Amino acid sequence: MTVIVDYGVGNLFSLRSSFGAIGEEAVVTSDSAEIEKAERIILPGVGAFADAMEKLRASGLDASLRRAAEKGTPILGICLGMQLLFEKSYEYGEHEGLGFIEGEVRPIPVDGLKLPHMGWNALAFGEKKHPLFRYLQEGDYVYFVHSYAAVGCDPSVIARTEYGGAVTAAVAKRNVLGCQFHPEKSGALGLRILKAFCEIKEGEL
Repeated sequence: MTVIVDYGVGNLFSLRSSFGAIGEEAVVTSDSAEIEKAERIILPGVGAFADAMEKLRASGLDASLRRAAEKGTPILGICLGMQLLFEKSYEYGEHEGLGFIEGEVRPIPVDGLKLPHMGWNALAFGEKKHPLFRYLQEGDYVYFVHSYAAVGCDPSVIARTEYGGAVTAAVAKRNVLGCQFHPEKSGALGLRILKAFCEIKEGEL
């Protein structure tokens, strides 16, 4: 069963509907015990980094996520949820993240382009396609809404996109994965990504 972490920020019910569309059971919960016994975890998020981290810490869910990560449970962070996986963010100050993946979150360096970066952009996978994208092709389009992006994380990058230069679109470090874009807003392709996440086996990571 997939657990969608409810800590007060995120597209919780659209995500749950997306899992329903691929025939997978998903539960929205803030219960630590449920999170720690899940087969896989989705960490959603919209809004400000500092506020999201404060809510995770206040609820003790940061510790639950850490225990789940350490025992090998697949975790997928989405949008702000992906950014929280990193060591720190420089969104309105300097803030510590979960630290599951090396790197930090900084403003997208754009010259003459609008922020937030909002809309459909193509994915580039590099030399080897990660199992998360087993049902996608190079150049497939997914939906982004963000003004900040992960940097200093090259060893963990599994997909990039272009917006005034290369931007980190997805990352993976063993069982901890992240998508800067929104699979639940990316139509049939997004559903294929969620399906692939549900199918990932430990030996593939």
